[in-house]
Parts: sequence; structure tokens; C-alpha cells
Amino acid sequence: MQVDIPYGKEKIKVNISEPCEILIPNKVSIKDQDKLIENALENPIGFESYDEFAENADRLLVIVNDATRPTPTSKILSYLLPVLSSHPDVRFLVATGVHRAPTEEEYRFIFGDTYEVFRRRVYAHDARKDEDMTYLGKSKNGTEMYINKLVPEYGNILVIGSVEPHYFAGYTGGRKSFLPGVASYKTIEMNHKLALSDDACSLALDGNPVNEDMIDAMNVLKGLNVFSIQTILTGDHKLYAVTAGDLIKSFDAAIEYAHQVFCVPLKQKGNIVISAAPYPMDIDLYQSQKALDNGKLALEDDGIIILVSKCRDGVGEDAFLELLGKADSPRRILDILGSEYKLGYHKAAKMAQIGIRAQMWAVTDLDDEIIKKSQLKPYSDIQFAVDDAVEIIKKKGKQPRIVVMPSGSLTVPLT
Repeated sequence: MQVDIPYGKEKIKVNISEPCEILIPNKVSIKDQDKLIENALENPIGFESYDEFAENADRLLVIVNDATRPTPTSKILSYLLPVLSSHPDVRFLVATGVHRAPTEEEYRFIFGDTYEVFRRRVYAHDARKDEDMTYLGKSKNGTEMYINKLVPEYGNILVIGSVEPHYFAGYTGGRKSFLPGVASYKTIEMNHKLALSDDACSLALDGNPVNEDMIDAMNVLKGLNVFSIQTILTGDHKLYAVTAGDLIKSFDAAIEYAHQVFCVPLKQKGNIVISAAPYPMDIDLYQSQKALDNGKLALEDDGIIILVSKCRDGVGEDAFLELLGKADSPRRILDILGSEYKLGYHKAAKMAQIGIRAQMWAVTDLDDEIIKKSQLKPYSDIQFAVDDAVEIIKKKGKQPRIVVMPSGSLTVPLT
């Protein structure tokens, strides 16, 4: 059979002659997009209507996701344009976390046609710029909450996010717009260290130390007036559902819709898993790791997982590659983590946990030496990688069984 696997903005056809199961986000029925937005804003959960919120806000800060997520920000902003464009004091803050600022092309991806209207009021958060941060207090775990000073200065915050499974926070969306979205590097580092716990995993909220720390850290922001708009997309990035109102309640309501789309039943684990990071989640290796982490859920022990990602901007967070390059084996990475931690090490740890029980290969645009340093076997051609994996599995005396995840960054296999 021929399978289409995304690579950048293109799709590559791969021939697979062995037993194969394709996992894609579940197909769901689509309703009128404007109606979805309208209904959510007119029936907010635990909050006044959006119109009342905007009218009563003398100053308004809109927090939006960066270009590493397919959040339909431009669609929401187009709907809100009449109110936002006439507001006397509105600014937009791109929640980059520790990512770089968007490029001009990415700003247009985020804002769409509204970029020309708002571009002079748009700011990109820079987690490394200490002078832009203000201290608001500590979480119970000791995470010191330094946040972009625009947040408390404006007080009235409109958050536009998207909710899908996340490999260590349980789910994206909601509270993630603040931590890590517009928090300082130090704050994000303290929170993400908790991702080393086995309880920090996809779909997990209760008992997940990362999520619980995020929720607790939100208590220091309780003086803010936050109106939340959370979107849920289909596998091909169409708008499926919208929730709005209270930050936590709208997030909780969105989770049910996200589960309907992204949690996919798996008939049987494979000894070969092909997991792709589709555009725009293929920006770098650091972000593409999410496809590996979801793919491991479909992989038998002693199998082969093949990451497919263009990695358009290279590796990403330097500390991530630094730790991977320090060790001569995945197990050694976990040993090092027993004595030191930097932001980015949690990604290396999650990869090491896979590498201990399976082979990790990668088809990317990155230099082969960088991929090898990342504890992955490099390939430049998906078909060659698949054919080699089949041959290796057969040499072990096993029948190859392949699981293909074209949207590996977003698909959570359920067994």
C-alpha cells in the first residue's frame, strides 16, 4: 500500500508491503465555524459575556500562541475584529515560552489579515529578557512566578489558545498561555524540571506534577481579569469546537472535545512505528520530539521508531542537544539527570526513555552528525528508512508490523 507522510508542507508517498495500521486523528463532524465562535462567546462558562468583558476593560492585553501550534488565532481575531479594532488600548502578546520571536511570515500565519490592522500593537514575549519580567510569588512546589510585566500592567487579559494532548503537561491550552507562554526562562525551567516525573505524561492532569504546578502558579495571577477562548481542531486543522469564559473551566470543557479528536484506538502495537511531526510542529527537533513521545505508545519493546520531521529551524533549545551529546547511551543521559538539570533536559530524558527500549531513527533536513549526537540514526529518505527497518525486524526472526502516524505530534494511541 502507499501511505502519504507529511514532510514540511509537502506529502511524500511511501510504499509499505508489510501489515500496517495507520493512526490519524478521529474524524468528527464539522459545524459552521462562525457559529461555533458565536455560541462560545455568547454562552461563556463561569464568566460574563465577551462583549461585556471587552466593554468593561479600559486596557486589554490579548495573549496568542506562537507559530509552533496550529491554533486558529487568525479566525478568532477576524471574528473579534470589530470590537478589538475600536478598543482604545489593546495590545497583543505572542506567548513564545522559550521559543524565538516569530518571523514576518509566521506573524502573518498567526494573525492572518488582521496583522495589517494590529501589527504596531504586537509584541513577542522574550523569556530571557529579565527587565521585561515582574515577580508575583511562588507555587507550592517553589516555582518562582516571574511573568511578562504587560500581564499585570494591563490586568484585563484575553487568552486565545488551543487544546490537544501534550506529552508532559497532559494537555496544551488554558494555563499554558501563562506558564510557560509568557513566563521567564527561570520560571519555565523550574516548572519543566517536574517533567522528569513518570507521572508527567500525555492525557494526565490529576497527579501530574507539571500540570498541578501550573494550576497552583495561576493562583498568583488571581487578581487578573482573564477571559479565555479555547479552540479544538480536527486532524486537518479545521475548527471543531470552541469553549470560552473562565480560564480553568473553559480548558476543562475543551479537554472532552480534544479527547474525541486526538485519542485514537490502536488495534496492536507495531515493531516499526513511523511518527511524523507535521507543519507547523516540525519547526525544530526540540518541538518534533513530541511525535516521538506519542509514537512510543504504539511501539513494542526492541522495535524501531522513525521520526519524520523537516526540522526547518534546526535543533532548537541548545541544552537539549548539549545533554544528548554528553552521553554515549540513553541510559547515561538518565544518570546525568540525577545530578544536574537545565531547561531542555526534560526533552532529552523523554527521548532517553525511548532509546533504552527501542532504536530511534530520524528523517530530517538536519546534518547527519547532529542527528547522531541526538542519539538518533539519520536518514534522508523515508522509503530507505522504512525498508531498512523491515529488513532488521525480519533478521530478528519477527514479522514486521508497521504503525504509521502521519500526525504523530497530535495523535495519542490508546491500547
